[in-house]
Amino acid sequence: MNKPLVSIALTLALAACAAQPHLQQARPAPQSGTEMPAAASPQELVGAVNIPYEKFTLENGLTVIVHTDRKAPVVGVTTYYRVGSKHEPRGKTGFAHLYEHLFFGGSANAPSFDVPLEAAGSTPTNGSTWYDRTNYVETVPIGAVDLALFLESDRMGHLLPAVTQDKLDKQRGVVQNEKRQGDNQPYGLMGYAIGEGLFPVGHPYRHETIGSMADLEAATLSDVRKWFTDHYGPNNVVLSLSGDIDAATARPLIEKWFGSIPRGPEVPPVQAGPVTLASSQSREMTDRVPVARLTRNWSGPGLNHPDAVALDIGMSILGGLASSRLDNALVRGKELAVAVSANAQTFEQVSFLQAMLDVKPGVDRKEAEAAFDQVIARLIAEGPTEDEVRRAVTRTISAAIGGLEVVGGMSGKGATLAEGELYSGNPAKYKEDLARMAALKPADVQAALQRWLTRPVFALDVVPGERTESGETMGGWGDEDSQQTAPAVPEQSATNVAPAPQRTPPPVAPIADLDFPEVEHATLSNGIPVALARRTAIPKVAFSLSFDAGFAADTLDKPGTQALMLAALEEGTTTRDATRIAEEQERLGAAINTSGNIDRSAVTMSALTPNLAPSLALLADVVLRPAFRPDDVERVQRQQLTALQQANASPGSLAQRTLDNLLFGSHPYGQPSDGLGNAEALASLDPADLRAAHEKWLRPDLARITVVGDITMEQLVPLLEEAFAGWEPPATPAPRKALDAPLPAPRSRVVVLDRPNSPQSFIVGGRVLPITGKTVGTEPLNLANDVLGGSFLSRLNGDLREDKGWSYGVYSAVSRPVGPRSLLVRAPVQSDKTGASLQAIVENMKTFPGMAPVTPVELQRVTEGAIRAMPNSFQTNGSVLQAIETNERLDRPDDYYEKLATTYRTLGAPAIEQAAREYLRPDGLTIVVVGDRKVIEPQLKGLGLPVEYREAPALGDGGAEGSEE
Repeated sequence: MNKPLVSIALTLALAACAAQPHLQQARPAPQSGTEMPAAASPQELVGAVNIPYEKFTLENGLTVIVHTDRKAPVVGVTTYYRVGSKHEPRGKTGFAHLYEHLFFGGSANAPSFDVPLEAAGSTPTNGSTWYDRTNYVETVPIGAVDLALFLESDRMGHLLPAVTQDKLDKQRGVVQNEKRQGDNQPYGLMGYAIGEGLFPVGHPYRHETIGSMADLEAATLSDVRKWFTDHYGPNNVVLSLSGDIDAATARPLIEKWFGSIPRGPEVPPVQAGPVTLASSQSREMTDRVPVARLTRNWSGPGLNHPDAVALDIGMSILGGLASSRLDNALVRGKELAVAVSANAQTFEQVSFLQAMLDVKPGVDRKEAEAAFDQVIARLIAEGPTEDEVRRAVTRTISAAIGGLEVVGGMSGKGATLAEGELYSGNPAKYKEDLARMAALKPADVQAALQRWLTRPVFALDVVPGERTESGETMGGWGDEDSQQTAPAVPEQSATNVAPAPQRTPPPVAPIADLDFPEVEHATLSNGIPVALARRTAIPKVAFSLSFDAGFAADTLDKPGTQALMLAALEEGTTTRDATRIAEEQERLGAAINTSGNIDRSAVTMSALTPNLAPSLALLADVVLRPAFRPDDVERVQRQQLTALQQANASPGSLAQRTLDNLLFGSHPYGQPSDGLGNAEALASLDPADLRAAHEKWLRPDLARITVVGDITMEQLVPLLEEAFAGWEPPATPAPRKALDAPLPAPRSRVVVLDRPNSPQSFIVGGRVLPITGKTVGTEPLNLANDVLGGSFLSRLNGDLREDKGWSYGVYSAVSRPVGPRSLLVRAPVQSDKTGASLQAIVENMKTFPGMAPVTPVELQRVTEGAIRAMPNSFQTNGSVLQAIETNERLDRPDDYYEKLATTYRTLGAPAIEQAAREYLRPDGLTIVVVGDRKVIEPQLKGLGLPVEYREAPALGDGGAEGSEE
């Protein structure tokens, strides 16, 4: 939870695994409408799974796991501490997470942790906290492993001399704004209520990891120091190294840096487990949400329980698969819901079992509720089918094989091994889980569901209305009202910390320049260009069929057309309905998705190489033969309208949608960048509109195919020719988007969208730049943006987050579309600092570079640090595919990334400063603020910019009206 751009999630041991690459003989593609060939069985897939490792333990208790993977010259350094929010006593909620933030503030021999690591090419450098653990991750070039281990060991053994009251106060502010940012979202208070409903006061899993505002405010420097000494000893740690390293190399380095750190106190185990409620309970919350959300919740067993794997598959069958029971019955069947889900979120000692339904607008809530409970009861009573179990298992294993590509980070192989050791005493726990999963029978799943889902349920419903509860008072222990306030205790002296031994950071060894995968090119008989990068690390293929369309194409149609048409593709073809499409993907271990951005529309797929031929046949049917049946279109249309309401209820999305139009006006890029258009146009679309858009835009002469994975061009082209046989360009000319259309003149102004009672203000500012995405030589601008706001260590984030503590994260970006680029700044800030935050943003932009030129540290970080980070940027097939597509879209050569290091090394501070001077000034910046007007308005009086106030859209509206002051 240190970096806001990284999703914080506890990765189960079964969510990543390993396989040896192999390519079976391609199976012939079936004729349209025929049965698919048999896919590889779960047992065949699991049989190849393996993450070999070596393990050793130092005398001080530090457990070390080493996994060797030579595919890239990088090493994931993953450190797990056995301390999380479940270890927090009364009055200290949120403390484990607050301490995680402090752990990045430097140690006795390292004033900063992020700066040297990111300068050495680490990406990501991050940490997170959840109920069971706190972890820290960095993936570094092999030449920086020594430095990473030095830094991890220095803060493990010598942190306290660097922990100050000032650092505590600043990070406290950051965490409180992180809490406000989460609370400010639609349905943002649900997590608090679920914990309160499932567990009694004092249960270790009852309170959310973010904790309560009161407890965060009460944290003292003495508390911080005691937390460190009680929990952060090496005997409470699992350290995992995964990547281009072996145990013989790693052990001397580990001994050198960690061997002298003394053992810490033994952390007593926490007593916790699932709770069976005395009777079923229900709770209703009102919130500013687009539709009613119904949930059914149970606490379940921890990850070492024999039922854990069966429950995971059972909940997937209920609501996790695209062809789940809830989807088939309530979204596609009776059409009572716009979205459903079910999952088992499994932790060390308990799991949260949840089924969720978003009621379709206009549907009686009681009717939806009765049908919801009926589907759950029927699965429990009858059990799943053999086919359902196989599909759920195959999908899970296929996703797990994809996880093999990443060595470090929050969900890579290093984390899988570390979690197996930490929670189960076995780094190979994932193998046991996968083997058990592959052997599951329907009766096993049914028995687990009957044991756990027939117990009393906690039903939490969130319904549209004004929010009546506040996250400011939620997240604590739960009995605060009955507790008397303890008398204030004098703060301990800050001088009683023993000095640490002096240690010198090791140098970073040079690295070789990036070796980007070779890109091969071919052309199909119908003229579609094909690009392939062969990578054999895992037996999977990433595939993209993209079209020169995107949301900008909606200027030639109705707003929202492109996104709705793409979403409807998977809802049925002339030979398959939506359920059959979903089921066949699951049997094959494939994942077909449609997506778009402002320039491109795409159908993408992740597929197991042994099943590539039938997977391509299925994708081709989706692309070439959509049925656009009226019932299917109406269903997806309602889902898109609900998504539009959700976007208007979310502060960040609403701000961006508003800014898009303010910046670009009637230009094609004035369409909302989420593709949802507006409510009036979206509601008017019918099957004929979608057929016309499909015929106009999804045509071979606007298409490109990009493939990355375990296949050769000789094998690939025949499969593509077979899949897309008979697909020829139409005789009509291809449509053209007017990307050279005139743009509105830049205007410096602030537009406030009044959203009463918002705990935060969401600021989004932007300006169109006088360059296009295809402009050559924009690397200095990219580096200048990295200095200003493009990374965690940027000036904007350093000022508003790290120094002032007013925000959880502030970022800037320069867009890279085909047409005009734009500068964007995003800053969620605490409401009472809205005006001061705007002033700080503008001041940072004004002073760069004139009064504040690029420093040597910044120059090294954005050039040499970026160069060192490149090998880690292309670990996955998907990341390589995205890079190839970006090169094509912007007319860059295939070897662009290989030459980028040389380009960066030739750029000095003057070039970066000139780019900042020319493009990153605040002149003409249009700023949108979504927040509470009564709090914001007094702060904007002296800003010196025109201010316009509008009402935020009411639920169901598509825009905002306003007047300028």
